[in-house]
Amino acid sequence: MIEVRPFAGLGAARHGWLDAHHHFSFAGYHDPARMHWGALRVWNDDTIDANTGFPPHPHRDMEIITYVRSGAITHEDSLGNKGRTGAGDVQVMSAGSGITHAEYNREAEPTTLFQIWIMPDARGHAPRWGARPFPKTDRSGQFVPLASGREGDGDALWIGADARVLGATVKAGESVTWATSKDRYLYLVPAQGTVIVNGVKASARDGVAIHDEDYITVEACEDAELVLVDSAA
Repeated sequence: MIEVRPFAGLGAARHGWLDAHHHFSFAGYHDPARMHWGALRVWNDDTIDANTGFPPHPHRDMEIITYVRSGAITHEDSLGNKGRTGAGDVQVMSAGSGITHAEYNREAEPTTLFQIWIMPDARGHAPRWGARPFPKTDRSGQFVPLASGREGDGDALWIGADARVLGATVKAGESVTWATSKDRYLYLVPAQGTVIVNGVKASARDGVAIHDEDYITVEACEDAELVLVDSAA
């Protein structure tokens, strides 16, 4: 089962400094058919104007992964963490029992990012934040775990959920395969490039909802950058 959700049909809102597109119900956008996909609850495609951002606000019991597509985001939180995450890199905030944070674009240009929320496997985890670089050359031609709740996933940032967030880059004319199982829920978004997923075509920033498949093969029609979530129900 593969369903393409075109970028043009996503929920959208312009909040002055923020241009947001929602793959799932979020804030003022509500679609009862798009409440979650497995443990994946939110996938927002955001453009944040220069020198603006989200002021301090609270979260709890959610694994929040930020994949920066261009520019950079600067994080501050109530645990005293501060950090700047640049294009191609990833940060994870496990909100757990409660945390307040702010996210600012301190750059002189817009920042574009995917913000991905995954429901945790239990409530009340200790809150934490972390970030690290993931050079695109290291994920050329293969899916590499960026954030994961599984042991043995190398340098992936930890999340408290039965899920993986993976990244890959694929050159035009080449393909990459990810082995999964039919009980898993996969959601793929090409950050750039048109691709074909098990014979189904998707364009940049479209969502591809996948279930009841043993594997996916992603063929790149042009140079592509991929982000994939593989989660339990």
